[in-house]
Amino acid sequence: MVAAVIFEGRIPPGLDDSKRLTADQRESLFDLILAKATVSVAVASRARIDRMNILRASLWAMSRAVVALARRPDHVLVDGNMEPPNLPCPCETIIGGDGLSVSIAAASIVAKVTRDRLMANVGRAFPDYGFERHMGYSTPEHFEALREHGPCPYHRQSFAPVREQQLILGL
Repeated sequence: MVAAVIFEGRIPPGLDDSKRLTADQRESLFDLILAKATVSVAVASRARIDRMNILRASLWAMSRAVVALARRPDHVLVDGNMEPPNLPCPCETIIGGDGLSVSIAAASIVAKVTRDRLMANVGRAFPDYGFERHMGYSTPEHFEALREHGPCPYHRQSFAPVREQQLILGL
């Protein structure tokens, strides 16, 4: 899940690296960002990640988010050290960018809130896995659910613990 954000006018106060904010702060900022910016969200599907690997799929999704913006950007700032392919304008990579650029911070917040909402829905559909709590991250709870219940349709086949469980279960 990635997002692209172009601010138009005033930037909402309180933007920061999404990892430094509480879930409630991200939710509040999410609505402010949507009200004050042009926003696009793109998702790399489980199948795409399995096919390309998570890094290449993330870069692909970044390009998709930028291209899908209702307004073409003049310049793209990307968190990290790799440029996404096929961008329609110049790009600058910034390591730790979500703590240094309000645009990157806003995109990070939008992506994380959108992902968290999706994972809450997945958690309701598959309550044995705790997706609404660990959001798909590699946590002891997540690993225990995989051991106990095996993978569900939302697990990536390329995720090492899923492959391991499939071998154990003979799938």
